[in-house]
Amino acid sequence: MTDTSHDIRTLNGLIATTIDSVDGYRTSATDVESPRFAELFTARASERSSVAEQLRAEVRRLGGNPEDDGTALAAGHRAFVNLKAAVTGRDDQAIVNEVERGEDHIKAKYEDALKDDNLSPECRSLVETAYGSVKSGHDQMRDLKHNLDA
Repeated sequence: MTDTSHDIRTLNGLIATTIDSVDGYRTSATDVESPRFAELFTARASERSSVAEQLRAEVRRLGGNPEDDGTALAAGHRAFVNLKAAVTGRDDQAIVNEVERGEDHIKAKYEDALKDDNLSPECRSLVETAYGSVKSGHDQMRDLKHNLDA
């Protein structure tokens, strides 16, 4: 039987990061004032939730227990953002900036996974597909941030 532990660990790491992204988008959707941004963030949260479920299904197929929670680091970051917002007030620009920063983080995590030569071909294919969604979200948020900066 093939050892799938490396694939499972890699996928579970990506699942946790993707859950962080879902949580970040959901929080941002409720905090932002612009209905257009709220709709956009809600749609991205739904898309990321679907990505996380695809990764979970693969972990189950490989015989592992899929991650069902985000990272402690993200929880700490959200607490900091919430504290910062309570002190300085929220505005759409600040929220978009934080979302874009989160997108940089998730994109880097997926890119690191794709550089891993020890992933099985099946796992790599799934990560590449998920990365397409992540890259699209990243680029959309980057462009949104730059448009607001202009």
